[in-house]
Amino acid sequence: MLAWQRHVDIAQSRAGLRRRYAPLLPTSRLLVDNGDVRKTITAANRTRGGQPEEWLNLFDLASIEITSEHPDYPIEEALACRGGRGWQAAGVGEQQLRLVFERPRPVRRIQLRFTEPAVERTHEFTLRWYGADGSQGLIARQQWNFTPTGSTVEFEDYEVDLKGVCVLELSIQPGLNGAAIANLDCWRVA
Repeated sequence: MLAWQRHVDIAQSRAGLRRRYAPLLPTSRLLVDNGDVRKTITAANRTRGGQPEEWLNLFDLASIEITSEHPDYPIEEALACRGGRGWQAAGVGEQQLRLVFERPRPVRRIQLRFTEPAVERTHEFTLRWYGADGSQGLIARQQWNFTPTGSTVEFEDYEVDLKGVCVLELSIQPGLNGAAIANLDCWRVA
């Protein structure tokens, strides 16, 4: 078989597959086939399987344990994720936040956003989970360098496949290079 014949056969096979599976494909996608690459043009804000993510209402499903809280920056602000002021500790030093679910539940995704527009500092956070059966695990340990003239926001997005989660624990060491106050702008769970 010559190379051009193989190319024609492949193109015909692709066209047949598109016709066969066309009823199963979403109509909002644009399929482009230039002979070399098959590509699909999709919306930029899609998540797993093209479906929008269902964020959990943590106010209804969990309680929160925190080591401290500034009265003007309550944890509710961070759990609401409205882009407001978020949560801030009452003083310097390491802080721990624990989401305690009323019932064990699966967790598929976790988002964290930290903001520091004013102080140059390096922080480290550790995110862990604890299961109903006594299992536990490390999801992430991450360091970030904040600088007012450059990097002022840290955004983390973790896709996980956890079953039977009872507790999500976030430990924040806000100042690896000196005393600092921990903060958290947003914590979402799906």
